[in-house]
Amino acid sequence: MDNLKLLDLKLVPCPLNVVKINLALEKLNVNEELLVELDKGEPEVMVSKNLKEMGYPYQLIHENKDFIRIKILNEKR
Repeated sequence: MDNLKLLDLKLVPCPLNVVKINLALEKLNVNEELLVELDKGEPEVMVSKNLKEMGYPYQLIHENKDFIRIKILNEKR
């Protein structure tokens, strides 16, 4: 599972979490995946919007009352 990286962004405010995700995605090779944990609410909305705008496919894989975990596939180069 070395094609999977984890980025814990719980308690990281907007827009810093969006910037950190973008930087992490730039470092990934094509078809590597990034798991991101972030708080629900504004971080969830802003990150989702940014990923859609940039064309990165992502999937919600875990959700509880405080945070979500998404998996982002880097298909770009």
